[in-house]
Formats: sequence, structure tokens, C-alpha cells
Amino acid sequence: MPLTRRQVTVAALAAVPVAFSATGTAQAAPRRTRTLYIAGDSTAAQKYSDAAPETGWGMALPFFLHKGRPVANHAVNGRSSKSFVDEGRLDAILALIQPGDLLLIQFAHNDEKTADPTRYTEPWTTYQDYLRLYIDGARAKGARPVLATPVERRKFDASGNAVPTHGEYPAAMRALAEEEGVALLDIQALSLALWQKLGVEETKTYFNWTDTEQDNTHFNPPGAIAVARLVAGELAHRRVLAPREVCRLDAEIPESWITWPPPATV
Repeated sequence: MPLTRRQVTVAALAAVPVAFSATGTAQAAPRRTRTLYIAGDSTAAQKYSDAAPETGWGMALPFFLHKGRPVANHAVNGRSSKSFVDEGRLDAILALIQPGDLLLIQFAHNDEKTADPTRYTEPWTTYQDYLRLYIDGARAKGARPVLATPVERRKFDASGNAVPTHGEYPAAMRALAEEEGVALLDIQALSLALWQKLGVEETKTYFNWTDTEQDNTHFNPPGAIAVARLVAGELAHRRVLAPREVCRLDAEIPESWITWPPPATV
């Protein structure tokens, strides 16, 4: 059962460490740096050198946040809200997350895969049920959950209009955010508007189009930077972060800032 706002506040305050001065007077310990955790799929995930130039927007998000706001990107390729939980990845985040941290949750791309029972969720039932696990889990830890509707794919109709591809999932997430009193970043609507503005040809330079691949789902550095800018702007607009915590929203971010580390070895 979801915790009330008062219960969450009490839990968070109870977890704040207290130090004592030499005179025995209780004093609050120095404020800990708050971390922004990302739970999501391949559109947000960290990419490695074997996947370059493919870039997750989570790789670019730190460029728009001040250094006092670290990002812990737990997004993983191919995961849905269901499979992320079933594989223990939400539990791994909840083992680390602390009071005052943020949990940014973006899923739907793989929830839509009706032929795969390990990933599929139905928008108005199981999708919302799984998202509640993230919301309740974060609140139980004194952290703040934030929902983000899925970033749009690159799809245009014959008239050159950008077309939504996520069916009922964004609407289901919006309804859940309202019901649960959770901040919502409407990245689906914002990205669709951006693709419409850029048009059929220019959007190719934002997605992972190469000599050997025409990928209309995943981003290259410009696309990841553009989507991360939308996310950071919404974090500030929805007052999830204070204006002083975001930066460079109107600045050009060099593509050279994106780097792909070597793949992890087992």
C-alpha cells in the first residue's frame, strides 16, 4: 500500500544522521550529496565503445546538472518495467538509495512487446502495477520517485507529421502520476514536438543512423544531448530540482563531451 506523504516525511527525517558537538549539543550532520538514480531501458542506458555512436540520454544528463547532483544510471538495454523488477534491478537500486535521493523512472518501449511474456505489461493494469513498485519502494526509503513518459521514436506519416508510437502507455503513466501524487516529466510529448519541429530529414542526425544501420529508436550524441536537455528542463520546470541545480539548458553541449568506456569484462 502506498505510503502517505506524512509517513514518507517522517521516515526521511528519522533517517537523517545526528552528530554531537564537544559540548554534547545535538547537531545535524553535514548534508549528504543527493543522487539522481535512473531506472529505464536502452534509450537512457550507458553505452560502451562497442556500441558507439549509440548514446543513451542518461549519459548526457550530468552535463545539465551541477556537480552537486550526481547521476547513478541503472538503465539497461531491453528492459521493461516488469523485467527490470524481475531481474532484481529495482532491489539493487533500493539497497543503495537514501533519503533525499531521486528515482527517475522511464519505461514503455519494451513493455509494449506483446509476444514476450517476460517483458510485456498491459498499460492500464500490469504496467501501472509495476510502476507502483518503484514509487512505493523509493518512498519507503525516503527518496522521491519521479515518472518520465517514454521518449518518442522517430516516425513520420506520409505528410511529414511526427507520429506517436507508444499507444496507451504515456496516458497510463500520466494517470498514475496524478493518482499517486508523483511528479511527471512528459518526455513523450516534448520529444514528439521536437521531432515535429526538426522534421523528417534533420531528425536522422539525432538518431543512430549510420552507414550500416537506420535506427529510429536509439540516439547518437546530438540526440541524447537533446533529450537530456528536455529531461533536465522538466526537472526544473516541475520543481523536482531547484533552478540552481540545473545548468546549460540554453548552451551548446559539444559532442566531444560524450565518451564510451570500454565494455566491462567478466
